[in-house]
Parts: sequence; C-alpha cells; structure tokens
Amino acid sequence: MFENLSLHELQIYWWIIISLLGGLFVFIMFVQGGQTLLNELSSNETEKTMLVNSLGRKWELGFTTLVLFGGALFAAFPLFYSTSFGGAYWVWLAILFTFIIQAVSYEYRKKESNLFGSAVYEKFLAINGYLGTFLLGAAISTFFSGADFRLDDNNFVYWTVPTRGLEALLVPQNYLLPFAMVFLVRIVGGMYFINNIDHEPIRARARRMIKHNTMYFLPFFLTFAAWVLFKDGYSYDPVTKFVSLVPMKHLFTFIELPWIGGIFAMGVVMVLVAIYNSAFRAKNCCIFTVGIGTVLVVMALLLNVGLNGTVYYPSVYNIQHSLTIENSSGSHYTLAAMSYASLMVPFVLAYISYVWYLMDRVKITEDEITSSGEHHY
Repeated sequence: MFENLSLHELQIYWWIIISLLGGLFVFIMFVQGGQTLLNELSSNETEKTMLVNSLGRKWELGFTTLVLFGGALFAAFPLFYSTSFGGAYWVWLAILFTFIIQAVSYEYRKKESNLFGSAVYEKFLAINGYLGTFLLGAAISTFFSGADFRLDDNNFVYWTVPTRGLEALLVPQNYLLPFAMVFLVRIVGGMYFINNIDHEPIRARARRMIKHNTMYFLPFFLTFAAWVLFKDGYSYDPVTKFVSLVPMKHLFTFIELPWIGGIFAMGVVMVLVAIYNSAFRAKNCCIFTVGIGTVLVVMALLLNVGLNGTVYYPSVYNIQHSLTIENSSGSHYTLAAMSYASLMVPFVLAYISYVWYLMDRVKITEDEITSSGEHHY
C-alpha cells in the first residue's frame, strides 16, 4: 500500500503525522503550565499536594510524546534532526535539563529526608514550567524566522555562530510565541485542575487565573499570528528547488490550502470557547475542548510551514541551504516501511485516552490527600 505512494506523497504523509504529534505535545504541556501555578492556586500544603498529585498522574505523557515526536523527526526527516538537534544543541540541552529536573522533582519531592526539601523541588518544577516552555517556543519560532546554519555538498551541518541556537533569543519576533505558549499552558493547566480536582477553592482561584492570563495570552498570540501571516515567507520551486522570499507566503498557504486554514480557525475558536465556558460560565469539562483546539492550532501552523512548497527551516546564512520536506527526508524505502508502523498511532491514542479516563474517573479530593497509606508526589 504505502510502497505504491510517491516519495513526495510519503513526505506529506509524514509531515502531517509530525504536525499532529507536535500539536499533542503542546497540549500535554498543560503539565508545565500547572507546575507554574502551584503556589498561586494553593493556600496550604494540602492543596499544593493536591495540585502536584494531579499533575503527577500525567507528567510522563509529556516525556513520551516528546520522545515520539523527536523519534518521528529523526526517522522521517533526518537532515532536520541533525541540523536542529545537532546544531542548535545549547537550546536543546537547556530544554532537556529542565525536563530532567522535572522528573527528579516528581520522584523526590515527598521522599522522606530528601536532600533539598520540598520547596527546592517545587522551584525545579517551576523552572521546567517557565523556562522549558519558553525555550521550546523559541525553538519553534525559528521555523518562521530561520536559523544560523549552512550545509556543505555532503549535507554536513555547520552552525555559523558559537551560541548554537541561543542566538534565536536575539530576534525580537521570537519572543512572541514563547510568551504566548507560557500563558496558554497556564490557562490549559488551570482547566485541567478544574476538571481533575474536586475542591471548590482551587477551582475558584483557577477561574480567576484563567481570566487574567487570557488578557496576556491574546496580545502575544494575535501579534505572533499577524507577524506570521503578513511576513515574507520562504518558498521553493518544486522543479528547480530554488528558494526565494514570497510576500505573505503563510497567508496564501492558508488560502490556497483552505483545509489547513479551516483547521487553524476551528482550533482558535475552540480555545476561545473553552476559555469563555471555563472562566465565565463555570464549566468544569473545558479541558477537552481547549485540548482539541490547541492540537488543531499547532498542527495547522506546522502544516502551513511545511506544505505548499514552503521552507520549514530557513537558513539565514544562505536561504538556498534551507530545509524543506523534500530535501531533508529519508528515503522512499524508509518512509514506506515506517508508514506501516504509523498505523498503530490510532491504537496508541485510544489506549492513552482509555488510561486517562481510568485515572480521572475519580477526582482528586482533600480526603484522598490527607488519608494515610496513599502514594503522594
């Protein structure tokens, strides 16, 4: 079946899968958002432990999705993997460090006689929540602003500056998405707590937090969207592979491929509806609406930057060295063989959904946290 598809069709198929995984990962980062809210939404140690245990049931999903996302990129588009992960390694090492201290914190926060005490591990969780999210947003922003690399005739990667990815922080536009993501994951984290914790004081504080953070999220997100839609985009000729700048390339991609534009618009509407229902109508189940909306928005942005003859990883050193889904992918055999394995993705998602349902079937309560004999993070 897959072996009968052309190489370009397989490249499109795998970019769609990677875009979906990217959307799922950003949604699951509600764990990072929740970690920044531990002190803000709690008034005592019991309530803080309720918040940590709520997140403790889900934090592994973020690790799993990140590994799956990176693995899919490595197998399907190995040149991008070697360029970004191998070239901009200071950024990725910093991101990895924040995820390492996250894992350590969940393991040792409540260990008896732990070396640092609970407060230090809670600060580690906050670092992962703020810094990890911010740096990931900056890394994703380079899909639109470009990165400082060049390729030789053998596609060996050379990073042109010693900062190895941290130079992205010198581009003012690269701050828009990181700040938008920080406020978004806090909003989604608050909705998760509302749905998962049966404790009205926490729910009331979470609704107030969502209102305040929406006021910060919308300006950054709308400015980022305007920048992307109206900036010059990098496009390549499908025959000659010559890369050139095209005015409003990303806007025209939404127009020329209206199904992508429709996914983006639907996702934005779902996120806004979830915020309204959660903060102003006191509904408790908005995590599912905002989750689907977040996945759709991120997926649409990644589809926009990869399809319709668009360069998804521009080189600011020389735009002719930029990466596209055509020049950075694996072979036809590799993509076709992996495509059969991708048929398991719906079953994996169904399993995750079922496990999620089992874990959240009974809400976290104060009695559960204060009872003896229970494992607490």
